[in-house]
Amino acid sequence: MSVTTDPKDRTGRSEQVELAIGGMTCASCAARIEKKLNRMDGVTATVNYATEKAKVTFEPGVTVEALVSQVEAAGYTAEPPRPPAPPDEAADPEDERLRALRDRLAISAVLTVPVIALAMVPAWQFTNWQWISLALAWPVVLWGAWPFHKAAWTNLRHGSSTMDTLVSMGTLAALGWSLYALLWGTAGVAGMTHPFELTVERTDGSGNIYLEAAAGVTTFLLAGRYFEARAKRRAGSALRALLELGARDVALLRADGREERVPVERLAVGDTFVVRPGEKIATDGVVTEGSSAVDASMLTGESVPVEVRPGDAVTGATLNAGGRLVVRATRIGSDTQLAQMARLVEEAQNGKAAVQRLADRVSAVFVPVVIALAVGTLGFWLGNGAGAGAAFTAAVAVLIIACPCALGLATPTALLVGTGRGAQLGILIKGPEALESTRRVTTVVLDKTGTVTTGRMTLQATHAADGEDPADVLRLAGILENASEHPIARAVAVAASAGGDLPAPEDFAALDGLGVRGPAGGHSVLVGRPRLLRDHDITLPPELETALADAESEGRTAVAVAWDGKARGVLTVSDTVKPTSAEAVAELRALGLTPILLTGDNAAAAASVARQVGIDEVIAEVMPQDKADTVRRLQAEGRSVAMVGDGVNDAAALATADLGLAIGTGTDVAIEAADLTLVRGDLTAVADAIRLARRTLTTIRSNLFWAFAYNTAALPLAAAGLLNPMLAGATMALSSVFVVSNSLRLRSFRPTR
Repeated sequence: MSVTTDPKDRTGRSEQVELAIGGMTCASCAARIEKKLNRMDGVTATVNYATEKAKVTFEPGVTVEALVSQVEAAGYTAEPPRPPAPPDEAADPEDERLRALRDRLAISAVLTVPVIALAMVPAWQFTNWQWISLALAWPVVLWGAWPFHKAAWTNLRHGSSTMDTLVSMGTLAALGWSLYALLWGTAGVAGMTHPFELTVERTDGSGNIYLEAAAGVTTFLLAGRYFEARAKRRAGSALRALLELGARDVALLRADGREERVPVERLAVGDTFVVRPGEKIATDGVVTEGSSAVDASMLTGESVPVEVRPGDAVTGATLNAGGRLVVRATRIGSDTQLAQMARLVEEAQNGKAAVQRLADRVSAVFVPVVIALAVGTLGFWLGNGAGAGAAFTAAVAVLIIACPCALGLATPTALLVGTGRGAQLGILIKGPEALESTRRVTTVVLDKTGTVTTGRMTLQATHAADGEDPADVLRLAGILENASEHPIARAVAVAASAGGDLPAPEDFAALDGLGVRGPAGGHSVLVGRPRLLRDHDITLPPELETALADAESEGRTAVAVAWDGKARGVLTVSDTVKPTSAEAVAELRALGLTPILLTGDNAAAAASVARQVGIDEVIAEVMPQDKADTVRRLQAEGRSVAMVGDGVNDAAALATADLGLAIGTGTDVAIEAADLTLVRGDLTAVADAIRLARRTLTTIRSNLFWAFAYNTAALPLAAAGLLNPMLAGATMALSSVFVVSNSLRLRSFRPTR
């Protein structure tokens, strides 16, 4: 059983559990379970009809067993979801249910076709043909519709009603009326003339019978359930494919150099394993030997393999397309990037858009209202002298036509497909709230280093003050910078290490946004922005001022070095713009967004990068702690702001923005703070993510519009006696299938490149 502490609860006392719900047949079921759970003290629950899961947050004093009991008391089943079994170990219960539903539909259809044909084609009718129809129809209504009757009875025992109640009442009423008419031979009933009336008026004294309607409605609804279930299965295929990407076994490298093939579950952090060409990398790790091209398209959507060599990080489930690699495991099991992606996608699929909550409220009261409307329809037509047959037809049509299922499926199916397709393209959408935000965004703020640029800084030049040795300047700076993970620090450390291994600094202090300070080589050393030296009352001599000005004019970054209270040198480093950044900025403009470049770098370096990618507005020399304030200032100007970043210092800004997008090559803290995570580091993924999110939101809205429009139009038509029950059943089934099929169109979403 997986129970986790709610990350949003600062006390750490609140817990979450995800329950797999069984027995739901429509959106009313989900609404009822959700209402039951939320009535418990200290419980907040969201039930998703499409994914058949309940996400429950509960306080101390509430147990998982109590939650399960509450669901079971409502007439359903609940249990923690089981981990997916390997395809070769166990049959998928979802497939089993689908096959059982298909078989029930096939048998019902074979029996129903002759019943409808006999009723609608007078030339085929023969003496006592009605009894043949009865013999064919009753197995359909009783056995074929058994899932509806069973669910209706279960809910009735618990004092509630669902869509199955309407279907069960309607089909049994049609069968019962027909049996009554056959046995007692009521006279032909004079009634309304309906433009869609398919029931044949009898002249042989048997009266109106509705066997074709009872059997037809059952078969049409079974067909709707089958196609709906199959479409829902296809909607979740992307997540299932993601979960199945991982390797099953791994070649574990023993201390004596021997390889042993073991299940991947036996890997531990720190273990070393071998990946041969054509094999999947078993888990996240770092290459220790060999070089190769790694195909990560299954995780990032990026088709071009990435070259890796010793020291490079690799991700589990990616494919070794080149040479032999030896990898040291750094993350295993639920900590891997693949597992985190799957978890994010699942959480997103369990969410609800704000607009869906209105549909949920409607679904919760829909069935009782429809039953009351059916009774009212029957009474109205009887009171107006329309005759029992016509009144009965209209009442049954009202029962059958009502369909809250389309409302319940509108949001979750679109989320299933949209988030699943996003995962295939390396775009992780955290939930429906992110979709709402993409619609409103007007400005996109792009962090420079690691987002617009590669983030791989390299040392371009070392300028020493008069009388100083450039090698000493670089080495002392490198000793301190070797303890920092900042891209500029890494560039200095890598260049310095070329002259020999760097000793670990005896002490180290990172000065947020300014640089580092500490002892190195027997000196008290400062390395960082020129401002850091000024803050310590250290002035740059003319030759270093000149080097600083030259670096800034060329758009490069200058790092000042001082020790023992005196400036000793300036190091010039530079970054390179990602090849696709200019294209990505153009795509963002095409989406109606205004791009802004945000960086802590100097204004000249920032302006140089902005010119290369086509950005007009630049905000430079911003301290890390001030990035969130910059976002707030833009919001105060009336802008809706999206923030794109990848580092720890971007996390606050990502959380503050109306929409946060984290480049997945960045830190876990940035990813946690963002609404959308882009697994691939390509900036064009930002435009793709916004386009996909907007398209998913549009699909949700169109689904809800048609679901509401269907019920608004269909119920009055049925109550007016303008729809035969069989036609009503077909229309009702098609409404749910339409919503799911409309959502499946998101599978065709294509990235821009």
